[in-house]
Amino acid sequence: MARYIVTLTDDEIQQLKELIQKGGKGYRIKHAQILLKLDQKPGNADWTYERIKQAYGTSNGTIAGIAKRFVTEGMEAALDRKKQQNRYRKVTGDVEAKICTIACSDAPEGRSGWTMQAIADELIRLEVVDYITDSTVCDVMKKMNLNHGL
Repeated sequence: MARYIVTLTDDEIQQLKELIQKGGKGYRIKHAQILLKLDQKPGNADWTYERIKQAYGTSNGTIAGIAKRFVTEGMEAALDRKKQQNRYRKVTGDVEAKICTIACSDAPEGRSGWTMQAIADELIRLEVVDYITDSTVCDVMKKMNLNHGL
């Protein structure tokens, strides 16, 4: 596991201690405490990842992430939670509209109605989406208050 070396200045140490004393969001306080223990000063030689993990009830990945964000992005990034990247809606309004259109249309030949899987398959066949599950179709229909059973 790549290890990022955390070296805090006196000002940063003071800021972190003030944050811990002042209080606020719990995760920021915990991250500040972890940063203080990760600091490469002689008094922290006993603070290994394993000991920090046990003391603060966190994982090695969280500790490594805090260290990495501190070294690469600075103290504010280390104190905040990890930014969620690539979080976007996979089912847009256009796809929802297409699901509604399919569900309200005549059922496929030989069927009395549309199943969730059949709607998902139809969306893929029409190249509306690359991939979609029947449970996603069900969630969209529930959200849109579509009751295709009646």
